[in-house]
Amino acid sequence: MTAESMEQKPEGRKRRRGIYLLPNLFTTAGLFAGFYAIVASMGGRFNEAAIAIFIAMVMDSIDGRLARLTNTQSDFGSEFDSLADMISFGLAPALVLYEWSLSALGKFGWLAAFIYTAATALRLARFNTQVSVADKRYFQGLASPAAAGVAAGLVWMCEDYGIRGGQLSIVVFLMTLMLAALMVSNMRFRSFKDLDLKGKVPFVTILVLVMVYAVISINPPHILFILFLLYALSGPVMTVVYRRRRRGQRSHDRSEGS
Repeated sequence: MTAESMEQKPEGRKRRRGIYLLPNLFTTAGLFAGFYAIVASMGGRFNEAAIAIFIAMVMDSIDGRLARLTNTQSDFGSEFDSLADMISFGLAPALVLYEWSLSALGKFGWLAAFIYTAATALRLARFNTQVSVADKRYFQGLASPAAAGVAAGLVWMCEDYGIRGGQLSIVVFLMTLMLAALMVSNMRFRSFKDLDLKGKVPFVTILVLVMVYAVISINPPHILFILFLLYALSGPVMTVVYRRRRRGQRSHDRSEGS
């Protein structure tokens, strides 16, 4: 290469703009699962719809952790993930619940489904604006995938028992409003994001994980519904315990001060 050609070559080339493929593949798979849940519920295939929502949850848990482990986080990936979550954990569960049970209540049914959808959007918007300042160990409000897990778990379990949604329309109506309220509440829920996936763990941890998988495989609809319901209830319980401790601490401080 001559000196003249070297002078004509630009000093630096602009990096091509693009996106990271690997984490966004899992995000797209989760979005597809959420969309399929909507289509399946419209066809009356509620078992498939519930399973698709759980598959979307698995994809959602993988894409974020994979991006962090491979250092492929990006603003595009974050926005894409939020939009996919809105479909998979907001719109899909609301429509599945409506098609399965809430439609029996007429206007009250679709109103409850809309409130759930709106609460999911508000929950995701608040999370995105507070992600840089919030405590990573806790979620403020019930996470939308967990709320979707309760909804999908109920549908899957009842379908497994042969219980039609119309028989539980009032219960589903109240549960839908409860999940919506928990998502937009200020209650704290453990995020489990402080778990170190890169570090070494005791051998017994692997045995515990194997036992958890074995228990879930015994009866997935029932076990998953119970697990997500307990997690949804953990926020109110933790809030009550936390407030009682604060009251006890204040009374203790007052007694010492007097």
